[in-house]
Parts: sequence; C-alpha cells; structure tokens
Amino acid sequence: MSRLQRLPAAGRTRLTRHLAGPGFWRALAMAFALGAASALALPPVHLVPVLLLTLPGLFVMATEAPGWRRAAWIGLVWGWGFHVAGLHWLTNAILTEADRYWWLVPIAVPALALPLGAFTILPALGARLARPGWPRLLAFAAAWTAAEMLRGVLFTGFPWNLLGTVWTFAALPIQAAAWIGVHGLSLATALLCLLPLLGRRGWLAGAAMLAGFGAIGLIRLWPAEPEPHPVTVVLVQGNVAQDLKWQAETRWPIFRRYIELTREGVELAQREAPETRVLAIWPETASPFLLATDREAARLAAQPLPPEALLLAGTVRAEFGPEGRPTRLWNSLVVLDQAGQVLDAVDKTHLVPFGEYMPLRGLLPVRIVHGAMDFSSGGGLRAVALPGLPSFTGLVCYEVIFPGAVTPAQRPGFLVNITNDAWFGVSAGPWQHLAAARLRAVEEALPLLRAAQTGVSAVLDARGRTVASMGLAQTGVVVAPLPRALAATPFAQWGLIIPMALVGVFCILAGFGAMNESRLTRR
Repeated sequence: MSRLQRLPAAGRTRLTRHLAGPGFWRALAMAFALGAASALALPPVHLVPVLLLTLPGLFVMATEAPGWRRAAWIGLVWGWGFHVAGLHWLTNAILTEADRYWWLVPIAVPALALPLGAFTILPALGARLARPGWPRLLAFAAAWTAAEMLRGVLFTGFPWNLLGTVWTFAALPIQAAAWIGVHGLSLATALLCLLPLLGRRGWLAGAAMLAGFGAIGLIRLWPAEPEPHPVTVVLVQGNVAQDLKWQAETRWPIFRRYIELTREGVELAQREAPETRVLAIWPETASPFLLATDREAARLAAQPLPPEALLLAGTVRAEFGPEGRPTRLWNSLVVLDQAGQVLDAVDKTHLVPFGEYMPLRGLLPVRIVHGAMDFSSGGGLRAVALPGLPSFTGLVCYEVIFPGAVTPAQRPGFLVNITNDAWFGVSAGPWQHLAAARLRAVEEALPLLRAAQTGVSAVLDARGRTVASMGLAQTGVVVAPLPRALAATPFAQWGLIIPMALVGVFCILAGFGAMNESRLTRR
C-alpha cells in the first residue's frame, strides 16, 4: 500500500473514476475546472487556501492516470484552465479596438493560454517518475518550478501567473524571495500544498514550513528602515483611457493634463519637504509628442520643475531619415532637466509580441497597437547616472516581470518602472503587474518607483513595502521620499542559479528517496 495518504474516498472517486474509462472527457473537464479555480489564489483575490484542493487534485489525477498520455492531457488541460482564468483580463486590450478585432474576443485568451498550459505537463509527468510518498511530492514541486522557469525564457518568455506571487498580499510572506526568488517561493508553495497528502506528518511539516517563512520575514523586516534620500518623488498618474490616447484632437489636452498634474505634485513636494530635490516620473508613452526630438514639447513638459529637479518621462523616441520620415522607433524613458534638455534616454529592450513588433515578419495579421512600424529593441539594461542623485535602471512596462533580469552588472540605487496598464482597464491585470514589481524590489533589495498610466502607481521600499500609492482609474499624483537601497541580497548576487539549485536538490532527494524505498522493499 502506498505511503501517500489517500484523499477522502468521495473526493478521490470524483477525481479518478473517469481516468481509465471512455468518459475521459469528464476527467478533463474536472481538470480544467480545478485549474481555473486555482487562479483565485493569484492577485488581487489571494484566495491561497484554494490551492490546498486544486494542486492535490492535479497531483492525484496525473499520478493515477492509467498511462503517461492521459496524465499529459490532465496536465495540459489543468494548466489551460489556470491560464485562461488567470489571463482573462487580456480581453480588455482587444476591446480597445473592438470594431477591428471583435472576432478575437472569444479566441485570444484561450489561444494564448493553451501553449502556456502545456508547461504543466512537466509536473504531471515528473511526479509519475518518482515512487509514491514524499519522493513523488518533491518531484512534482521540482518539475512545477522548472516549468515556470522555462516559461520565463522560451519564445521570448512570459513569467506571468507564477505560483509564488500568491503571497504578495503582504510584505511578510514574500521576504524569503530575497534568498530564493519568486521561483523558490513557487517551489515551496507547490510542496506546501501537497504535504497534507502525507497525513498528520504532512500537516505538521507544512505548519513548520509556514513558521519558518514567517520567521524569515520577521528577521528581514525587523531592522529599521534607513533614512530616505533627500529626494522627493512625484509619480504622475494621468488616467488616460487607451482608446483616447493617440487621437489627434486629444493629444494637447492629455499633454496639458500631465503638465498640470506635475505642477500640483511639485508644489505639494515643496510644501512637504522644501529642502529636497524633486524627481517627477510620467508613465509609459505618457507624452503624445516625441520628447527626445521635439524641443518645444520637452521645454513645456519641464516647465513645472523647480531648480535641480528632473523629469523621467515615457515617450516614443524616433530616428528620422533624410526625408524627415521616421526610420526607427523606440519605446523610451527620457530624462529631462529643468530647461527641457534631454540628459539621457532608456529604450525598452524586451518588446511585446503583436503589440510592439510582429513575430514572423507580419505573417499573422494582428497588430493591437496603432502604427505601421515595429518598435526597435534597446541596448539592454544599464545604470543611468543622474546629477547629484543615485543611479537608476529603467524598466519599461512588462520588463519588470522577469526575475533575475532587472538589474545590470553595475547595481543601481533604485529601479523605475513605467507602464501603460490602461490596456487592461479595471481588472486583475494591473494588480498582478504590481505584484511582480513588488517581488523584484524584494529580490534585489532596491526601492522601486512605479508610474502607471491608469494605476496602480506606487513607491515601494527595498523590502517591497508600499510607501505611497494610487489605485486604479484615479487621476492625481503620488508624492513620497525616495527610499534607500539595502545590501545586495543572495538572489541579487546569484539570481536564478539559486532556484535552479533548489530544483536540483529536490530532484536528487526524490531519486534518493526512491532508491531507499526500493531497498526497504527488497528487504
């Protein structure tokens, strides 16, 4: 008899009775439902206990399937349901062009979720390779984490819906990411949810794991926060609807809105902290004019700035040919001084397929973003030196979601993430994006300044705590001091090597456990 504690008979029967029969489609429907329910654990709902039902359900169905093919189907369909529910908010981007792409509404999210769901085949089959009992649990958790890491790099990478993000509802549970990263949190979460299958000992082991992570969080949060830099940050949230953003008649009103909001934020900053320098930040493509080359627009944008203040503004940057037509475009963050002079520009490197460029050279006729030209990729991450201020690394939009890939070799003093989440409306998407940014702050021990077109804009300290923020669909400014960086964390120094090593250790332990049990059986 297996050492693995059996689920209650009624629940187990519902999961397994169709695995070997002709009604296998019913088992697939159950797997899809379990995967979809798992998305309730993601931000902003954070119903984490649901994973105590849904992950064991996947585990039991995959390990008791009569063959590896049916187990693979269970993994695929469970993952498909998880990503359909977890990425449902992407439909909002299509609805901004509903007159052109209405036909994509029922297709886009399921089509994207299907290849993402295929990565769940790895834990479904990986668990079957280990012997029953705790080795099988370790194998499942290791394979789950390996699948998430592969998903973050293959086909340009899309590390969204990571299991470790379910803990971002508070600063305490995520502090272990400073050592093991979000992938390490995913590894621990997968194991934690399966441990109850071992019975009483499993529950006790799970409680010990939670207590250990709580202790790690307390140790990291216990020291007092260092005094902030003598810099006041002004995040400007214009709250501009995506369908209005690029219309000719709205460009000047939008630009003026950002200028006036900057003025309000600067005045508030000078009242609250008159002795500090001001650093204003506009979101991704906030300026409808090309600030890097339009000198008059740059001068107007910088008008509200007091002496020695700087503006980091999201804008499109262009390179023009001899006839005055743009030959290349970049999605950029430009640095302007009080006079409107461009001091530097950060170009986005990790571009979004079908949004900023067309894969396969335009063979697929779908372009969600206006414009006939593809954006060009930037030159990679770097630390931008600011006069009299700490250096920063600029991350445009979803560049912030890639763990272990948000800082250059020269460690900056803080991170800046500008984004346009107006594409996703009032949905779970912007909150999930914020959760990813919070984890990067914890992993790198760097403060992170996030300016979002429609929210959520936030100043996060080097432990991932919110210093100040503004929610979705609000217009205004976030004014806060610039937090200081902390000493580089183990993850900041070693990056993805740490979770990769943990996956390897889990695999070795699973193999050792299987060998040990085999010897005991022979005796």
